[in-house]
Amino acid sequence: MLRRFLAPVAAAALVLTASACGSQDTASPAAKSDEKISVKHAQGTTEVTKNPSKVVVLDYAVLDNMRALGVSENVIGVPTKTLPKFMDEFKDKDNVGTLKEPDVEKIAELEPDVILIGGRTAEKYEDLNKVAPTVDLSNDSKDFLGSLEKNAGIVAEMYGKSDEVKAQMDEVTKALDETKTAAKGAGKGLVLLTSGGKLSAYGPGSRFGIIHEQMGVTPAAKDLKVDNHGQAVSFEFISSTNPDRMFVIDRDAATGQGGNSAQKVLDNALVNKTKAAQDKKITYLDGSRWYLLGTGLDNTVEMADEIKKGLA
Repeated sequence: MLRRFLAPVAAAALVLTASACGSQDTASPAAKSDEKISVKHAQGTTEVTKNPSKVVVLDYAVLDNMRALGVSENVIGVPTKTLPKFMDEFKDKDNVGTLKEPDVEKIAELEPDVILIGGRTAEKYEDLNKVAPTVDLSNDSKDFLGSLEKNAGIVAEMYGKSDEVKAQMDEVTKALDETKTAAKGAGKGLVLLTSGGKLSAYGPGSRFGIIHEQMGVTPAAKDLKVDNHGQAVSFEFISSTNPDRMFVIDRDAATGQGGNSAQKVLDNALVNKTKAAQDKKITYLDGSRWYLLGTGLDNTVEMADEIKKGLA
């Protein structure tokens, strides 16, 4: 998988302590040392060992960042049940529960040097921090690129990879700019998520707002509710909005819950009369990339490419 990516690293997110000095380790996997760094993250400041060799990762976007930075060999445990197919190299790692319900006892048995979590596991921070130093790398959908930059920077600083992140940033910007160029004159788009046969719409400021804000797709619907679950909408809403294009995420497919596919859910008379359906401009996005990850150094470029292809 291509390692391309993104914007400048927020070095201020990390403060190196004066507990030890020495040269940066750049090999992968890096040799563990006794040097400590203090990490400022979503739930405070945590002191962690530099070059941790035993890492439990409870967020796939963080896992994506570790792979992009060439330090994923240090991962010893992940939630394997919903692991995306494009992350199959991690399927034999120890299973440590789910993205929302980590197996704290199993994690304790693994004796990790650090636990890296994201938004879905944020409520479990205190329990996990009792097991090992825990760092919350939750993404902020209102500051997509800034948050990606900061979180990738924290992982990078742990392994002396900050310069590598900076080099990837330009490629992320390039991918987003290319998609933005493709969006010019492409009409108005509506972003939908299907789940259990129900529909939610997402606009600017939402978890999928990057499609509008960083990729340049003009919103077909204004003033949509900004909520993690989106705004519940009906087929009548889609018909009256009549978007030029639709970008659809199938939550059930991403989480392995079965049920009707997004294509079947949207195959009805009201939707089929829209401009998007008539012109065959409905793009079904990779649910794992958009719903389970959402950010990540490699993944964000792949998402930009998906939208660009959908705009072709």
